[in-house]
Order: sequence, then C-alpha cells, then structure tokens
Amino acid sequence: MASVPTPPAQPDDTPASYVGLDAGTAEQRARARGWTTVRALAPGTVVTMEFRGGRINFEVADATVTRCWVG
Repeated sequence: MASVPTPPAQPDDTPASYVGLDAGTAEQRARARGWTTVRALAPGTVVTMEFRGGRINFEVADATVTRCWVG
C-alpha cells in the first residue's frame, strides 16, 4: 500500500489582512508570504468547494479585495 503524501504547510498568514487592499498589492504580498496559488474571483463567481493547500482566494470588486479565504 502506498504511503499518504504529506500536504504542504500553509503559510502563517491572516486572510483578513488582505481585505481592503488593491488586488495587485494583495497578490504580491500573498506570493511573498509563501502562497503557491493566488486566485482572484469576481463577486458571485461559482467555485468548487474542494480544499487545496497553499491556495488563497480573493474576491475582488472594483480592483479591491472585498473577501479572502484559504483553500
């Protein structure tokens, strides 16, 4: 039986700290803090609910982050 792979560690970060930032600034900050996938979404975008380690999601309206969550 194959061993279960160890998922990558999540960056030690606070998603709420991105709310209110310009989307470009938020993406640069997230990548600098170790997030491997940074995803910007328009309000109301339909997304799947699977959890992906190392991913941070931004809801962006008028070029500003209005919501942020991991996975």
